[in-house]
Amino acid sequence: MKSLKVGIVAVGMAVGLFAFTDPGERTFEIMKNLDIFATLFKELNTYYVDDVNPNKVIRTGIDAMLKNLDPYTVYYPEDDIEDYMTMTTGKYNGIGILTQHRQGKFLVVMVYEGTPAEKSGLRIGDEILKIDGVEISKAGTNVDKLMKGQTGTAVKLSVRRYGQQQSEEITVTRDVVKMTNVPYYGMINDETGYIDLKDFTGTASREVRQAFTELKGKGMKKVILDLRDNPGGLLNMAVDISNIFVNKDSEIVTTKGKVAEWNKTYTALYPAVDANIPLAVLTNSRSASAAEIVAGVIQDYDRGVLIGQRSFGKGLVQITRDLSYNSKLKITTAKYYIPSGRCIQAIDYSHRNPDGSVGKIPDSLQTAFKTKTSGRTVYDGGGIAPDLPVERPAQSAILTSLYRKGYLFDYANKYRFDHPNIKPGRDFSLSDAEYQEFVKWLGDKDYDYTTDVERKFEELEASARKEKYYDVVQEQLKALKTKFAHSKDSDLMKFRDEIRYLLEQEIVLRYYLQKGLREHSFTKDPEIQEALKLFANQGRYEAILKGTK
Repeated sequence: MKSLKVGIVAVGMAVGLFAFTDPGERTFEIMKNLDIFATLFKELNTYYVDDVNPNKVIRTGIDAMLKNLDPYTVYYPEDDIEDYMTMTTGKYNGIGILTQHRQGKFLVVMVYEGTPAEKSGLRIGDEILKIDGVEISKAGTNVDKLMKGQTGTAVKLSVRRYGQQQSEEITVTRDVVKMTNVPYYGMINDETGYIDLKDFTGTASREVRQAFTELKGKGMKKVILDLRDNPGGLLNMAVDISNIFVNKDSEIVTTKGKVAEWNKTYTALYPAVDANIPLAVLTNSRSASAAEIVAGVIQDYDRGVLIGQRSFGKGLVQITRDLSYNSKLKITTAKYYIPSGRCIQAIDYSHRNPDGSVGKIPDSLQTAFKTKTSGRTVYDGGGIAPDLPVERPAQSAILTSLYRKGYLFDYANKYRFDHPNIKPGRDFSLSDAEYQEFVKWLGDKDYDYTTDVERKFEELEASARKEKYYDVVQEQLKALKTKFAHSKDSDLMKFRDEIRYLLEQEIVLRYYLQKGLREHSFTKDPEIQEALKLFANQGRYEAILKGTK
């Protein structure tokens, strides 16, 4: 009977393809391969030695097929629709925390502002022992899913707080948790406003407009729009947010794909909220998709200065198609082109290497374009290059080790226990004596690491052994390895500034959550500091936009 059902499904799929496919399409190849797939699964289902789970096997086949196209074409079965809706709307029914399993414990690593979790008194660093009376000690437990549920229902958590031996019961009433697109906005100084845009769900434009309007009311004369670590989202939100800064009827983005009637040019529909305010846009390598549209529009119209690092380079557009049985397919249908005419897609998925891997479009194949107002030269094919590059130094090996081991996290919990209150986020800093207390606390902790130099010595030694030169250079290699061997005590002092900064960030997060974290970064964030320096030199700002810098 199961085999018969598989055959019926295959015939139905084939009929559907014939019904909606143009005669010139490759209908025979499609029919043939669907028939092969159906008969193959029928044979597996009938004769394979163990039971075959059809949902699991077919899902594996679908995922493998889509993986061969690009990472953005994704199948969502009915069981995953809730995750899909959370991704597109930023909403879910739950309590508003993020957990992590570390060293046998489920720890709260983030409490989102304004959520039921924050209102109930849950803190970052709390260890969750039970959910509704059920112990959750196993690493595979999906704690976040257990805490989701219908609005108005309660979930009882048994938690142990740092420094306390006894656990306590906290009851949280679930509600709609909305992950805001703008987690922070405020004034950096008397004239400069700052808007941190982290997503492009359906309310992004409204949130940015509201933030911009409020900051103007507080005297904002210059603005920093932070698009760093923004993975993108809805295209129409990118259009609307660009429209805040560029005039009505300005071309924002054009999409072009296989289905010609779906090609479309999006323009600004409304008068700009402010088409003249000095604007700095911050980007990095994790600014992608819709974030790159906004950054690209600002650059192509010479409307503001881009500061930071080259963006990710995702110039592809996806739409969602409904499938049978309440499933969905998010499918790449087009590339997008910003006002100068360039597509900033960095990876060529249509031309794969013999091993199936993909590579970035080489510089030699990139094309020059001109910005709309000043005629500055910009390029396609590799993301959006900033007007003012800011180099980010590589993170030291000792800081990476401390972070991965969770020692910054743990010490911040200790600091929160020992200090009921601290200064506001933008004013907080650790004294030299307090940093030495942290160093002392690390005394019995295991956080060894290998530096890049030590790693290269190991590679050199292995190469010398392989090529039979080791006996000749053995003494010299040993002497150099001894000279460059790291010392934890020495590195804690050498890299004190970067270690202390991230430790301060962890501590501020315990008291003031995301808003305090952002305000603490104002004085030390290199891109923000570069923007403030630029705003202080109006002549340089204008020269960059005119291409005469």
